[in-house]
Amino acid sequence: MKKLLSMFLVLTLILSMTACGGGEKTDTKAADSNAATGTASGEKIVIRVGTATEMDSHYTLGAQEFEKKVEEYTNGKVDVQIFPSGQLGNERDMIEGLSLGTLEMVVSSTGPLPNFSKDFQVFDLPFLITDREKAYEVMDGEIGQKILATLEPLGIKALGFWENGFRNVSNNSKEIVTPEDVAGMKIRTMENPIHIATFQQLKAIPTPMAWSEVFTALQQGTIDGQENPLVIFNSNKLYEAQKYLSLTGHVYSPAVMMVSQSAFDSYPQDVQDAIIKAELEARTWERNFCIKMDKELVETIKSYGVTVSEVDKSLWQAACQPIYEKYASEINQEYVSALKGN
Repeated sequence: MKKLLSMFLVLTLILSMTACGGGEKTDTKAADSNAATGTASGEKIVIRVGTATEMDSHYTLGAQEFEKKVEEYTNGKVDVQIFPSGQLGNERDMIEGLSLGTLEMVVSSTGPLPNFSKDFQVFDLPFLITDREKAYEVMDGEIGQKILATLEPLGIKALGFWENGFRNVSNNSKEIVTPEDVAGMKIRTMENPIHIATFQQLKAIPTPMAWSEVFTALQQGTIDGQENPLVIFNSNKLYEAQKYLSLTGHVYSPAVMMVSQSAFDSYPQDVQDAIIKAELEARTWERNFCIKMDKELVETIKSYGVTVSEVDKSLWQAACQPIYEKYASEINQEYVSALKGN
């Protein structure tokens, strides 16, 4: 009984000392702030990056390079998590997520961006860009920065132009060499007015469709063909459903890496600096990867039994010329001249 009483007295004394402030004080305001920004001890800042392309595609591999660099430059303070294959939605959905602040980062083609800023329409003009190196200079220069800045009012910080690549037409019916060969074919396009108008001009039947539905539609014959860069054709195994590929290169399609402005502003300065630095390095890596793939993939795709056809691009350019006249009043002609190299 005496032993129990002694233990009770000791416990009472300890509790009394704690209640009187004998313990170390905690700054609850600072703790709450750290928790909100992910900078509390041992807590990482999580940055989700969404892409609509497959795990082994140029966007996702470039995002992985970005992930490696950011985590290196922040000494592990940031945890970059990549979600490929449209896991976080299609490109338009993810871009809207940036604007709403429900998603941190996205790598997207410029295809859906005219829905947010008309300045991006210039990249949809057929055969405008034929030299990617010259295009890089414009996109990384003053004009490119002007175009990217048009997303700022929407709460989106566009970090830089990446690459999707030169788009080519594939189908499972016949070899396409001249513009006349595509007439009457149902060709899947993005929900992009200039892309749609271009194939209408070629007397094809443009069929806008979510990318997640395309492979099945090709297999079932709901559509005859599609148009995309070689790296997309290969990484999505379209050669299993398409036996003819024509190197039309009708549109050079950039991509853009974007971050939610509200998310970016919430990060400490060192994390912001790391994101800017890592994006520039990942951009260069991704572009070089695309150039390398374009040189290698023609032979790879041929090895799958696909007939790959060269085309006389001057014929296609002439057939598409009315598109420039149709959209002349909507597109900044300074941008057109710069990207065309005039």
